Amino acid sequence: MGLILGKITVETPKYDVIQSTSDYEIRKYEPSVIAEVTYDPSQFDGKKDGGFMILANYIGALGNPQNAKPEKIAMTAPVITKEYANGEKIDMTAPVVTKADENKTVTMQFVLPAKYKKAEEAPKPVDERVVIREEGERKYAVVKFGGVASDKVVEEKAEKLKRCLERDGYKVIGEFQLGRYNPPWTLPPLRTNEVMIPVE
Repeated sequence: MGLILGKITVETPKYDVIQSTSDYEIRKYEPSVIAEVTYDPSQFDGKKDGGFMILANYIGALGNPQNAKPEKIAMTAPVITKEYANGEKIDMTAPVVTKADENKTVTMQFVLPAKYKKAEEAPKPVDERVVIREEGERKYAVVKFGGVASDKVVEEKAEKLKRCLERDGYKVIGEFQLGRYNPPWTLPPLRTNEVMIPVE
């Protein structure tokens, strides 16, 4: 019942709030280990979230874990998705960003539980499309919002956040990403989403 009502009961990344305004927060995230998959949405009938099942299988969310141990890995939130134009990677890090069109490559990430301090401590994926890597300490400007994270809403939130950061003198060092904290069956008004932009 809690999942339908938007209660977040899974581990989330650790961070410190450096600054909080009425428009956004600046957060410093601790280092973490992530599992990620990069794909062309056309491989999944144009679905931008097509990589979710690959990562869910890796951690064992849907049955037997698809990793070498096999070890079930706890689900965390948010799910992070990033978009790259024409297959060119943009240097970015951290929580769910989903956004793509015909010429875009999508990277979806699960932040692994904090018990994994190094990439080699995480179980080795069976599926070669899953990459395990470490992300160092990073700083993001974050705006939180509820509802459905449609492309239009996410782009509007990202543009407004960029304008606020420029106004306040922050240097943006990468493209935005979207973090989604709830499963799709959570009632839309009770969902938690975040647009995150890396800053210096």
